[in-house]
Amino acid sequence: MARDEITIQTPIMENTDSIGLRTITPKSVTVANGIVLKNAMACLNNTLFIVLSNTASSADSTITFKKGEKYPNTMLGDLTLSVTKSATTVFQIQDPARFVDNNGDINIDFGTDFTGTIYAIGKKVGLG
Repeated sequence: MARDEITIQTPIMENTDSIGLRTITPKSVTVANGIVLKNAMACLNNTLFIVLSNTASSADSTITFKKGEKYPNTMLGDLTLSVTKSATTVFQIQDPARFVDNNGDINIDFGTDFTGTIYAIGKKVGLG
């Protein structure tokens, strides 16, 4: 399957380093393709959030974070969660290592009733 790609959107600090900001353009989800979150460990630990807008009005759906290949906790397997219809849901990825492949990516699948958009945000690592 050729997955559609997203990357972690990290804020850009304004000139006093008091506030980080970023304009986000969500990626439309093609259910048949799924999504790959490229370089999923590129943000500061415990700051990865996936924002999902389910615009389907007829039924709730699901999102499945596919088990990874790299770390021991991948033995926990895939994780499928409910996504409410006509709602935006935020997922904080507390343990991304569970889902990371050898190349650093996370694969995400969607239920057939899902229609909508996705993006990932996180706090950048390091200074500057």
